[in-house]
Amino acid sequence: MMKPSIKRKFSLGQIHVYTGDGKGKTTAGLGLALRASGQGKKVAIIFFDKGGFNYGERHSLPLLKNVDFFVTGLVRFKPGTPFRFSILDEDKAEAERGLQLARALFRQGYDLIILDEINTTTKLKMLKLSHVLELMKDKPEHIELVMTGRRASKKIMDAADLVTEMKLRKHYFYQGIAARQGIEY
Repeated sequence: MMKPSIKRKFSLGQIHVYTGDGKGKTTAGLGLALRASGQGKKVAIIFFDKGGFNYGERHSLPLLKNVDFFVTGLVRFKPGTPFRFSILDEDKAEAERGLQLARALFRQGYDLIILDEINTTTKLKMLKLSHVLELMKDKPEHIELVMTGRRASKKIMDAADLVTEMKLRKHYFYQGIAARQGIEY
């Protein structure tokens, strides 16, 4: 356990990273969006690499006050079909579009911005790590920034204020149970 260094900056926005091979990274970010919305905060979520598919949270988010969301990426997942692991130039262009959108959102009065799956997108080289680190550095002081996804780089974790790693101990997927509507998507 790291010894905390206390930096008395309670009113300033922090950078959270939710990473690891365990389930719950996106769910943690969405839970924070729910909490912030309930306190009247203005929230934006950018879904990286989750284009086209009908994820369940996209039906619920419009019901929350002060929450906007944006989808980037091509379709790489459909229930009952194999996941597309290849990375196309169009995947990279969509990831870059999401990164530019995040920069634009910095100037639009949001209190909380969630970059869902940006860690994985960076690890898969859809985005340059240096561009993501620059975005983190350029974050306005008042904005709380959340970054989710597997395999966050050490440099991203070092630049963050909070890092939570979800650790896989057991998962029913490895017993042959496919992703289920309303639970995994």
